[in-house]
Amino acid sequence: MIKQITVAAASLFLCMGLAQAADAKAASAKASDAKQPTAQQNKMGECNKEAGEKKLAGDERKAFMKTCLSAKKTTQQDKMKTCNKDAGDKKLSGEERKAFMSNCLKG
Repeated sequence: MIKQITVAAASLFLCMGLAQAADAKAASAKASDAKQPTAQQNKMGECNKEAGEKKLAGDERKAFMKTCLSAKKTTQQDKMKTCNKDAGDKKLSGEERKAFMSNCLKG
């Protein structure tokens, strides 16, 4: 009987230790997720840095931050569509089109 109680107690302590370790692992995973800045926070940091480099203050800084945070960044795909349309409108082909597209995508 004493052997059974000892085995049961040991099993209980083992299970409690495993459960506590799992909880600690889950808590650390949540903490590391919380540390990652969101896209909006990243954008805020970039705009704030740019405003600092321009030495903006007061109402000028507020206006700049508002436009910077609301501005949509142009993606490479958007550039490609615009450049492709412009090249088509100009009826470019061959090497001319290639050179135009290269310059357009760089700019």
